[in-house]
Amino acid sequence: MQHLPNRSSGDIVLAIAEKIIENRAYLSEIDGKIGDGDHGVNMAKGFGIAAERIRGKDLSLSAAFDLLGTVLMTEIGGSMGPLYGMMFTEFAEAIDDVAAIDAATFAKMLTAGLAGIQAIGSAKVGDKTLLDALVPAITAFEAAISAGRPFDQALDALVVAAEAGRDSTKDMVAKIGRASRLGARSVGVLDAGATSCALILRDLALGTKARLTADVEPVR
Repeated sequence: MQHLPNRSSGDIVLAIAEKIIENRAYLSEIDGKIGDGDHGVNMAKGFGIAAERIRGKDLSLSAAFDLLGTVLMTEIGGSMGPLYGMMFTEFAEAIDDVAAIDAATFAKMLTAGLAGIQAIGSAKVGDKTLLDALVPAITAFEAAISAGRPFDQALDALVVAAEAGRDSTKDMVAKIGRASRLGARSVGVLDAGATSCALILRDLALGTKARLTADVEPVR
């Protein structure tokens, strides 16, 4: 059975942070079309602070998630900090005492992160938010596991669904936040939150796949 070692996997979070920083201008450009235009700036600020605190340290995945979540909730502005901060701290709590993270535990981690977001926000799928990438991704991952597909293939399904969910927001009318005031004029533009969520999930999946190990069956 494939599993991800929790210990020394904090670099997965560092890679996620670096991806967000790399896409700072792109995310702000998207957000500027129907929102405040500060999504990339605020995200890059928070993820940048976390990256500096993770880089060069041998952190577990749970410790790195917790560090990132705390930074996002306490050290950046905007509406997305608390939402992503809650998601990452819930990720951390879900795997805190787990040495070897299997697909079922990974699914529980994702679900815990979603529940954290939903506990402090009112958005639902179809409102043109990050949930339009996150929820389909979790659903696809769980469906793949239920169908007996291995961990790495379930991660592939997660990425495909997250990116399809991101793309689906282009045809949606925004119902949450500043963009909601535009009504039908918000159609035709990707949601910045869904876009950053797809980036996060893609690098989470890539980092996880690169570190998957398998239990060795004993010779009989």
